[in-house]
Amino acid sequence: MTLSVQFITMISMVLSGFYLGIIQQTFRRLTTYWRDNAFLTYFLEIGFWLTQAGVIFYVLYRVNAGEVRLYVLLACLLGFSIYQVFAKKPYIRILEVIIRIVSSIYHFIRRLLDKLLLTPFKWIITLIYRMIKTIFGWTITLLLFILNVILAPFIWIGKGIYKIIPDSFKKFLKKIEGFYSKIKNICYRWLQLFRRR
Repeated sequence: MTLSVQFITMISMVLSGFYLGIIQQTFRRLTTYWRDNAFLTYFLEIGFWLTQAGVIFYVLYRVNAGEVRLYVLLACLLGFSIYQVFAKKPYIRILEVIIRIVSSIYHFIRRLLDKLLLTPFKWIITLIYRMIKTIFGWTITLLLFILNVILAPFIWIGKGIYKIIPDSFKKFLKKIEGFYSKIKNICYRWLQLFRRR
């Protein structure tokens, strides 16, 4: 390599080390949002370092065709050290301000969407459900009324016939009536349960 290429390589690696300090600090700050998930933490940690190694090697490849020498590593370490000594504290303050701004914007957009979209949607769904329930309840009530009107003459005739049939047959009918009453009570309880919802 010529001296000019070596100089450009050193400057590039110092800047890469400085960049690595910034991106590593940012990543460490953001890990607080997913550190409870061990699998995600390991996955992102491995992915982060592989990505950064790829970025730095790509920079090295662009400036000197990818030749790795000791001074390259020392220059990268120097850039990282410069960040730690001179830029770490100011950058942390700037990063916290950026995170607060982004978080405020996110919560504002979330509340806005909730008020403009989710709340009206929930209200419409609830209204439709109540309308359907009310219509269904009225329909059931009307059908029961019509059924009672239709069955009333047959009930009167049946009571007249019941008075003249033998007692043995009346006992059999009472057993059937008991079974019918159980079925009727079950259906009535289900209907009442639906109306209360």
